[in-house]
Amino acid sequence: MTDDMSSRRLHAMTSTAGYGEAAASLVKQYESVTFNEVHREVLHLLPTRPVAVLDVGAGSGRDAAALAALGHHVVAAEPTAELRTLGQDIHAGKKIEWTDDALPALAGLSRQGRRFGLIMLTAVWMHLDEQERPSAMAGLVRLLDDGGRMLLSLRHGPVPTGRRMFAVSAAETIALAGEHGLKAVHHAEREDPHGREGVTWTYLCLE
Repeated sequence: MTDDMSSRRLHAMTSTAGYGEAAASLVKQYESVTFNEVHREVLHLLPTRPVAVLDVGAGSGRDAAALAALGHHVVAAEPTAELRTLGQDIHAGKKIEWTDDALPALAGLSRQGRRFGLIMLTAVWMHLDEQERPSAMAGLVRLLDDGGRMLLSLRHGPVPTGRRMFAVSAAETIALAGEHGLKAVHHAEREDPHGREGVTWTYLCLE
């Protein structure tokens, strides 16, 4: 298959491709590491008082549950029904508001006019292609409260079979955020918390 054909096939896939079929194993993977382990680079940037938090692509709800335990009001936006159902079961009783919503539009939350003091995008941004990322950033900025922060992680490395991911650099993301009035106040690189060969991460805090 030529590079052009591979690119067209990748763009034709949905951003959530492969997640529903692998939901059970993915939830086990997500829950095998703690919120503090995954987000150690940005823990010091979390709000010190309770705020409204949006966890975009919440997956198993691991992060949403940890943030709710800190006293935040958390909205977990997860478009994959299988992940959402498992997450609700695992974290039943936690003060999490689950919703079926997704980038680039986050149409449901946008219609409601919701605003958030913290927006989390963990292993989400690289699922959007170059046409989707500008509109997604604009929409996220509209959902961000005055003085709010966005914590975003980018995955780099081999793309798992059946998934849709694009090579997105920190520089591109910071520049795009700047076009929408955000600045990067933190930038860190780290190894994969799951120990996968060839996988690294970028962590950004935008405000």
